[in-house]
Amino acid sequence: MFVSLDPRAALRRALNPASIAVIGASDNPNKIGGRPIAYLSRYGYQGKVFPINPMRSDVQGMRAFPSLASLDTAPDLAIVAVPGDAAVDAVQQCADAGVSLCIIMSSGFGEVHEAGKRQEAAMRAMAKAAGMRLVGPNSQGLANFGTGAVASFSTMFTEVAPADGPIGIISQSGAMSVVPYGLLRARGLGVRHSHATGNDCDVTVCELATVVAEDPELKLLMLYLEQIPDPWHLAEAARVARERDLPIVVLKSGRTPAGQAAAQSHTGALASEDRSVDAFLQEHGIFRAQSVADLVASAPLYLQGWRPRGRRLVAISNSGAVCVLTADAATRAHMPLEPLSAHTQKELRSILPGFASVGNPVDITAALLTNSQLFGDILPVIARDPAADAFLVGVPVAGTGYDVDAFARDSAAFASDTKKPLVVAAPQELVAGPFRQQGLVTFTTEGEAIDALSNYLSHMELMAAARSHAPTFVRPSESAGPLVLLDEAQSLRSLGDAGVPVVAHRLCHSEAEAAAAFADLGAVRVVVKGCTAEASHKSELGLVELGLQSAQAVREAYARMVAAAGAAGIGLSGVLVAEQMKGQREMMIGARIDPVFGPQLLVGDGGKYVEAMPDISLLPATATLAQVERAVRSLRMAPLVDGVRGEPPIDLQAFCEAAVAVGRLIANPHSGIRQLDINPVIVCAQGAGCVAVDAVVYRADAVPIPTHDQKETTCCPTTTTN
Repeated sequence: MFVSLDPRAALRRALNPASIAVIGASDNPNKIGGRPIAYLSRYGYQGKVFPINPMRSDVQGMRAFPSLASLDTAPDLAIVAVPGDAAVDAVQQCADAGVSLCIIMSSGFGEVHEAGKRQEAAMRAMAKAAGMRLVGPNSQGLANFGTGAVASFSTMFTEVAPADGPIGIISQSGAMSVVPYGLLRARGLGVRHSHATGNDCDVTVCELATVVAEDPELKLLMLYLEQIPDPWHLAEAARVARERDLPIVVLKSGRTPAGQAAAQSHTGALASEDRSVDAFLQEHGIFRAQSVADLVASAPLYLQGWRPRGRRLVAISNSGAVCVLTADAATRAHMPLEPLSAHTQKELRSILPGFASVGNPVDITAALLTNSQLFGDILPVIARDPAADAFLVGVPVAGTGYDVDAFARDSAAFASDTKKPLVVAAPQELVAGPFRQQGLVTFTTEGEAIDALSNYLSHMELMAAARSHAPTFVRPSESAGPLVLLDEAQSLRSLGDAGVPVVAHRLCHSEAEAAAAFADLGAVRVVVKGCTAEASHKSELGLVELGLQSAQAVREAYARMVAAAGAAGIGLSGVLVAEQMKGQREMMIGARIDPVFGPQLLVGDGGKYVEAMPDISLLPATATLAQVERAVRSLRMAPLVDGVRGEPPIDLQAFCEAAVAVGRLIANPHSGIRQLDINPVIVCAQGAGCVAVDAVVYRADAVPIPTHDQKETTCCPTTTTN
């Protein structure tokens, strides 16, 4: 029996097995039980193959065996290609025989009905008891073209000839394990791994990725995910990949409610909340593609060995229109086209005709038809300019009279000399062909080229950021029972204890105490609120009054609070009298324990319309000051951070410090806090701080609730009041 203390040892063995058994082996290579046998023979597998079929003495020219028990040795890998209950029985036979990993190709299990999920659980238990791992059910199989271990039944490998290469694909969906494969092969790119895990009953895409990422020949790993039930495995895969400088690109479906419903019906997946997915992937340096086209388009760029240093683009073309369209696309992609240096422009003017444009983009014009040497003459000049991090060469029309082969050779030499990213836009195949033959990455249009280049550069930035802070992942703990809403005084105290500046306030239990609180606070205006743990939104219940400017007004408001609470049937723990703050901007900070991704931090624009018009960014709770600042500057309201129309900048540093304090609070398992919202956080002018004025905090029921302290006051120093 195969036994290993490393649960991934079986996965490594399955990618390069010494022997493979096929249960339900067919003599017909176009049946599910026949395809793997045909592929193993066709694609150079060097290990032993054991067709299991009690009705035949041979299968596809190989000796057949009546059962696993009739074999002299336990195979490393077994393929189950029999239906229904027979598949469950076959899994038990594999476990009894000591198989290390079993691929269940059979369908009709958890993706269809609850009974199928129970069968999956039973098979998983059988496997676990024997130390065996399962892929599937509903799996198209695993295919490693580097070893010839093509344990798959996909038709794609018959229709599109494989070629070993530096790209790996892992997918929950069978189709999405081979659709990118076909598109990549059409581009002439080799694919080593094409794996489909199906229902992820045991081995998931993310766990398999931790092993595939170890392959030293890989330069790009692509994943298709419909769910991420085990982000700790994906975090580990990302760590392994970072050590090898291996990029991981994910296509995660289920962005919309319709997509989530389709994912659930497809493989029984429950799509994770989309912002959480984005935040997790970014934290770990994983790029999220938006479509299959996105997934494939940038692939050739990862194989060039570039080390980009920025996003500044220089565009070169013989067409003014292409120059304009490139500038538009680059602007959308946040790739600045900075002017070339005065020295470079002077040199270019000495080479190009007077009517050519030598800024950036560089428009050679139709003069290229008269003198094909112009292209080769200007490239070395541009190569020496410091303004360029990447290049686009656009040749929309060429043919008779143009030395396209020379253009391609000169561009290849230019790319080799600069060692910077270069893409080519050429809609004519007679132009694109010579550029491709020189090993250059070509696209049909400048828009496609810019989009692919931008995605690649963005991914390189994500990877650099992940390397700089070495992200970790802690599996979220089980929820400690139901949640309890704290009243506002308790919420503010929890935040204040955590280092978050909170509004100066008093919790009062009589009209006299409320009037005294007004005098003690010394504020021009105060807010009076009913303090209760029975309602999180109090304005609608008449439990909030603003702008009170006298002790008598506060007394009267106290009485109205008590009456309003009684009318609503709500118990009060007191009435809160707080300073009414005014600052530069209302923002918000939130945090929660996500059941899949763990502690998370949310920052964004605040105020009463935060749900109607959300402008937020989600981060891991461990986010640093720099990460929080980048998140704020990615919001739609970001232009207001530095001040507009004579307004001073906001105190972004103070806001970021408050957010980091909230992150520490939610990440601390001893705090018991599971969810909180601070809206608004009043952010003052630069240097004047920020203050939390309203908070909703939910704590685990099992954790003691902080007691009230009537005298405690925490405030934001140097904050203005009006």
